Amino acid sequence: MQGTFHWFRVNIFCYATENEELIHEATAELLGTDEFDCDIAESEHGNRILVFGCELSKQKPITDMFLKLGKDLTDLLKNELESRIDDDCVFYLRLDKQELVQGRYKAVHHGDVLSITGKIVSHPAKKNIAVEKMAEFLNSLEFPDEPPLL
Repeated sequence: MQGTFHWFRVNIFCYATENEELIHEATAELLGTDEFDCDIAESEHGNRILVFGCELSKQKPITDMFLKLGKDLTDLLKNELESRIDDDCVFYLRLDKQELVQGRYKAVHHGDVLSITGKIVSHPAKKNIAVEKMAEFLNSLEFPDEPPLL
């Protein structure tokens, strides 16, 4: 079975005022790996910026990541697929970095984020086919049942 994505990348910036270890741990928890590329950049004021990046190449870790996002967020993504997939069949998602370090996942449109992009497998490579393929993937996710309230 062919996977949903040709490639799947995650990037997050860690500014000098942020706790590098906390951001690294929160990102590793979501992705199921702590193996990241790390580039060092400099802000316009001379402060150090770490850029963590990771490329997931197998379907299982990608599926596991979407399961960690939870049913509510993936339901939101299903409703927004047209705006989250571009004409080149690339899926985009930004997760709030402050929520991420607290173990919560929230899709946002501002810049202080963990950025997720993935090139969706679609033949022919057309947006409407990519939207269908991504919807199929999201619909195939099996979330564990909620524990009963006591």
